[in-house]
Amino acid sequence: MTMEIPQGNTREDNKARKQIIKDYYASWIALHPDKRIWNNSLKSFIYVKGQSINETAGHASLSFESTQAVLQMTEILQKATVKETWAPKHGNKNQKPYSKMHLLRWKNYRLIIGYQKSRDEWVQYYIGSEQIKKAVR
Repeated sequence: MTMEIPQGNTREDNKARKQIIKDYYASWIALHPDKRIWNNSLKSFIYVKGQSINETAGHASLSFESTQAVLQMTEILQKATVKETWAPKHGNKNQKPYSKMHLLRWKNYRLIIGYQKSRDEWVQYYIGSEQIKKAVR
């Protein structure tokens, strides 16, 4: 999927990148109706859910590099390896469903996933560029 990603930092650029991310997720889900990809490092599926889209679109749209990362989502979900584990932030309603969080990396990309113990599922929480570290965690 080839598209022109705005490289600036204006409100319009951020809005355009957010739409690119949402459109990419829609086409990705059309190709992957089960909304999951096997991760070789975890030896488990990583699921893509509504929160995956909202969290990533909200943060990754703030930079050109992180928007590029989203366009590599399939490979990142498959090939990223676990680098860190932590407990979800207390008081963060977006992380409340998870019993633990993992940071995975592949190339220059970051993937944050959460484990939903009640469903025994790993859920994609955020995908972005390694260059942008302050956005999520």
